[in-house]
Amino acid sequence: MAKAEHNNVTLGMVRDSLIRQEDTIVYSLIERARFPLNPPTYDPSYASIPGFSGSLLEFFVKQTEAVQAKAGRYDNPEEHPFFPDNLPPSLVPHYKYPEVLHPASMSININKLIWDMYFNKLLPSFVSPGDDGNYALTAARDLECLQAISRRIHYGKLVAEVKFRDERKDYEPAIRAQDRFTLTNLLTFTNVEEAVKKRVAKKAMTFGQEVKLGDDGDKGKYKVDPAIVSGLYADWVIPLTKEVEIDYLLRRLD
Repeated sequence: MAKAEHNNVTLGMVRDSLIRQEDTIVYSLIERARFPLNPPTYDPSYASIPGFSGSLLEFFVKQTEAVQAKAGRYDNPEEHPFFPDNLPPSLVPHYKYPEVLHPASMSININKLIWDMYFNKLLPSFVSPGDDGNYALTAARDLECLQAISRRIHYGKLVAEVKFRDERKDYEPAIRAQDRFTLTNLLTFTNVEEAVKKRVAKKAMTFGQEVKLGDDGDKGKYKVDPAIVSGLYADWVIPLTKEVEIDYLLRRLD
């Protein structure tokens, strides 16, 4: 790791990126909420694609990730595929990303948990029931949500690296002892977490308002309930980010 690259990343820069990623997540949820649940998108018996066993969603995600892999998306350490097995190599010139993270970070990918959370917990809570036939568009919007949430959660690796460098003397004993409890306490700032939950709820209110000229009849109506966005962060994004941070730190001295 080059020292200049190592020192260029600050906690302030990381926080700015996390705040910007909130916008992407809120917008992606709003776009998905345009469509009802559209159950055939997730039904393996609906697609019947020759040579493929699975749902239209799985087909769409696997094919999209294969194209994006060829275009170099997963050369970026911030990106994590949902179906990493047998992805094709990049066909474009490799960009030399700064080597900020410890090599052990490459083995951390919790997208299976994110996938399960999104489809079993989050999705039913903010889309309406029904079927409008827009299955391909539904799959596309789902993937945008998944990728935005995954990028935010896995950004915990960079958060952990910066915190480790800033307070190495505090983190090293806990890492050597493989003490998850102490690491959790070191990483937890309740006031910051509360501010994040309030901020994403306010963004959902601001970005998701129904705007009608001369008509206040829809005042207080939002495309995605701000409480659901706040709950997403409280119940999943923040805890899973912390899990990524801890998993990263436990391997940081390897």
